[in-house]
Amino acid sequence: MQYELTIQQTAKLNPLIHKHIRRLTATLGRLALVFTAVFSLASCATDVANRYYAGQSFPPKDPSEVVILRSAPNRPYEVIADFQSRGESEKSVRKKAAKIGADAVIISILGGYYNLSTQWASDDAHANTYTRICGTAIVYKQTKKP
Repeated sequence: MQYELTIQQTAKLNPLIHKHIRRLTATLGRLALVFTAVFSLASCATDVANRYYAGQSFPPKDPSEVVILRSAPNRPYEVIADFQSRGESEKSVRKKAAKIGADAVIISILGGYYNLSTQWASDDAHANTYTRICGTAIVYKQTKKP
């Protein structure tokens, strides 16, 4: 024969035990809520690293004026900052570069997801995903006219 007591039956048997059970249940509920909130915030956080190199500051620009490049340009330039982050887009990196007056930002996409059963990257549905984005903000050097 198996005995199971409900909370109401426990309260009748020993009010002190019932009081402690209620308090413990409330505390565990609050702890669960706190852990859920902390882990939710931690999973949404971006991992960001910004490093500025320029010895001078440049006036901010409109983000639409900042060119996004996939490789270094052929004309002379100076690196003014590097941005690295997880969970950001090219648009947000462009916006950061515009704030510091960059003419262009060289974007590198790193990491990504992939399907283990797909041999060729071009056939993989996850081929265009990334886990980290790096941007190098540059200003073009002024060419001197002879």
